[in-house]
Amino acid sequence: MSWKWEYAFGAEEAARTAPAAFLADVARKAEELVRAAEALYLHGPAHQQPDPKDGEVIVPGGMFRYQIIVRSERLYVVQITYLGF
Repeated sequence: MSWKWEYAFGAEEAARTAPAAFLADVARKAEELVRAAEALYLHGPAHQQPDPKDGEVIVPGGMFRYQIIVRSERLYVVQITYLGF
């Protein structure tokens, strides 16, 4: 298994209406977080501790919330907020 990120819940629906440049920034930051999680949790499927707390990242134009599920080796973007600035 390999670490990946994906939209979850309502974030997938919200991503359909957000501008492409904003979504590119979300994807870039999500990929950075995936690389960091992969380095921190080398043996993801064997992880026995609780998953880390969710987080927020500010990107140009808005923000997104994410949750890391270590045993699944996934980062889920659970909410995106486009503010248009």
